[in-house]
Amino acid sequence: MHMANRSSAPEKRPGFFSQIKSLFTFTREIYPWLPWAQIALLVVGVLVGLIVGYLIQPFQVWTLILWGISGLMLGVLGAMFLMTRLSTSAMYQKIDGMPGATGHVLSTSLGRNWQGSETPVGINPKTQDAVYRTVGRGGVVVVGEGSRGRLTRLVNDERSKAARVAHGVPVTVLYVGHGDDDVAIADLAKTIKKLPKVIDKATMGAVIRRIESVSQSISSLPIPKGIDPTKVRAQRPR
Repeated sequence: MHMANRSSAPEKRPGFFSQIKSLFTFTREIYPWLPWAQIALLVVGVLVGLIVGYLIQPFQVWTLILWGISGLMLGVLGAMFLMTRLSTSAMYQKIDGMPGATGHVLSTSLGRNWQGSETPVGINPKTQDAVYRTVGRGGVVVVGEGSRGRLTRLVNDERSKAARVAHGVPVTVLYVGHGDDDVAIADLAKTIKKLPKVIDKATMGAVIRRIESVSQSISSLPIPKGIDPTKVRAQRPR
């Protein structure tokens, strides 16, 4: 009598070529000219390789073929690099203006010198205006997402809380949007990373613990659905 196999099969991860296809399809939606640009890079790579192979003396056919293949590989790398760079830009265009876009950036794009969450620290359930917070070597950053007028109280509350528990640590307030004093979602991570380092890692950890200890839980509030990164951003090939 065979015992039943209770172990569930591990979830199958998408293969390399499947990820490439997904990334290509996602990026082409925003940049329809991507395939033509990639083909052009491949052709240029091959031509460069053939020219180099032809100029090497004494001329031999196998040398020409090897350099042509090398040029093709160079073109493939260029096409992949172009697609990867454009996919990042396409992702920002996709999430621009969507509730939760700020949290996605703060939780995935700031690196090890900052700690942020995709969950807002303050929110207006009716309008979906939200405030996010990240703490790092540059101090505390409070980011408003939505209408400035409706965010005033939420932003001031979060700024006062941070200033109270992290005395002497600078608190920077940013607003995501397209106004004169706003920061575009595509520039948010870059703007935060450019802040001068004013505290060390030990102080950073202490500030995070203090702020979290006084932060009220908003789990009971009807938080609006944010973006689903898996639906917005195609997986990058590993």
